[in-house]
Amino acid sequence: MSIHKTEVIFVKGTFITFEGNEGSGKTTVIKAVQDALVGAGFSVTLTREPGGSKIAEQIRNIILDKNNIEMDYRTEALLLAAGRRQHLAEIVLPALAREDIVLCDRYVDSSLAYQGYARGIGIDEVYQMNLFATDHLLPELTIYIDIDPEIGLRRIMNNNRNVNRLDLETLSFHKRVHEGYKIVSTMFPSRFVKIDGSKSKEFVTKEAIQIVLRHLEEKRRSS
Repeated sequence: MSIHKTEVIFVKGTFITFEGNEGSGKTTVIKAVQDALVGAGFSVTLTREPGGSKIAEQIRNIILDKNNIEMDYRTEALLLAAGRRQHLAEIVLPALAREDIVLCDRYVDSSLAYQGYARGIGIDEVYQMNLFATDHLLPELTIYIDIDPEIGLRRIMNNNRNVNRLDLETLSFHKRVHEGYKIVSTMFPSRFVKIDGSKSKEFVTKEAIQIVLRHLEEKRRSS
């Protein structure tokens, strides 16, 4: 599917997020999507959570520091929401105001799966916390790369990626995160699109690009 550069103006100002378990490959995929969109003439802002802005990155370092093993679950959830708010104010909202396409590596759905479900705080409780933090701003499209947690964690080890505090959680925790994502995807069926992360990197990347372009085309037609 292709989109001509002359059509760009009709589909700017779009918020798209990418979700998945540790080792799902979403960071690689989101960069490929960015490259494809920029190549087609779109103005793109690529960002991530936790982090994405100066203050939010400082909060990220606290959350993911392997030395902070005593961190309370609610503290973790609150820090993520605080970082999300700062990131939104500094990066996402200004980019949307410029009518960019914003591609964000993780957002609210991560907190629902990790802290809400896997940590046992409660999906609704964490959702309400994040509605306040984000002023109810949710993405219009979420690409969820679904992968078995064991495969994802094995990829992290094989790729020599820097291991953070969440990577060191037990396999049972990561399996609960996976279950949490399944629940969250049913809460927002209109924006969640699942890709089989066990497929090749080339397949997943191509699928993600096609999904995004299709979404932009549908948005253009409805505008």
